[in-house]
Amino acid sequence: MYGDLKILTGTSNAPLAQAICEHLGCQLTPALCEKFSDGESRIEISSSVRGDDVFVIQPTCAPVNFNLMQLCLMLDALKRASAGRITAVIPYYGYARQDRKVSPRAPISAKLVADFLSTAGANRVVTVDLHAGQIQGFFNCPVDNLFASQVLLEPFMSMKGEIVVVSPDAGGVERARSFAKRIEAPLAIIDKRRDRPNQATATHVIGDVDGKIAVLVDDIIDTAGTICAGAEVLLREGAREVYACATHGVLSGPALERLNNSVFTKVVVTDTIPSGERLDVCSKLQVVSVASLLAKSIHNIHTGSSVSVLF
Repeated sequence: MYGDLKILTGTSNAPLAQAICEHLGCQLTPALCEKFSDGESRIEISSSVRGDDVFVIQPTCAPVNFNLMQLCLMLDALKRASAGRITAVIPYYGYARQDRKVSPRAPISAKLVADFLSTAGANRVVTVDLHAGQIQGFFNCPVDNLFASQVLLEPFMSMKGEIVVVSPDAGGVERARSFAKRIEAPLAIIDKRRDRPNQATATHVIGDVDGKIAVLVDDIIDTAGTICAGAEVLLREGAREVYACATHGVLSGPALERLNNSVFTKVVVTDTIPSGERLDVCSKLQVVSVASLLAKSIHNIHTGSSVSVLF
């Protein structure tokens, strides 16, 4: 049996950690997260965690390498402070798109990051919508991969009966099908060809979108080139309106400009990655929170209840 529940956070998404604590009715355990003058991370846990059940909230979003290193240092500090159990809560798992060898001399970065976290001291991992489900097998500890679909569905529940759910490519069909099943909507697929990283060409739609409200469902919106091109194809095929929803709004490079200039009515993402000032820059962006989902998973893990009920 573990001791008290303790929640800590690094600097990558403190507002999400605070929201999780509010759902759990607890306070964040204080920790010093600063930089030395040469840029190295300085971490110090400010109170005793001996024997406690500790959860560290830290998505490894941009700056990815800094946030990953900060997370590893926090895990190591907790391990050396004799925490009873250490769970890394990583709402957005960076490097997840590098989950296999795509060329003869390429690394499998997602596996290496898993090894980092295990070596640093993680006894368990909680994450949201891994880009590739098999990454769970890269860890030698339990991994709870939660699904944000129940949160992402909320803005679309009033449109039931008019919606067709669209996968932006063949690889996302399972995700889109699950989404469509929950909202009792038909499914369509965009046939896509990827020429190089962060660049793809949408060709045509498999399925009927004519006269419907099309909702493009993906796990990540990065540069937004793929999803914006898909939206134009859907309009060309007769869709009445086009929405997009994705768990992780990476939104790098020209993404915000592309979304502002796109044909989307609304683009819904979660707060696994902090939105910061992006809501002011992009009027089409809407953020929904996964705080309650993560809080329930933390509560169930701490009390020894089933986490699978959240799937």
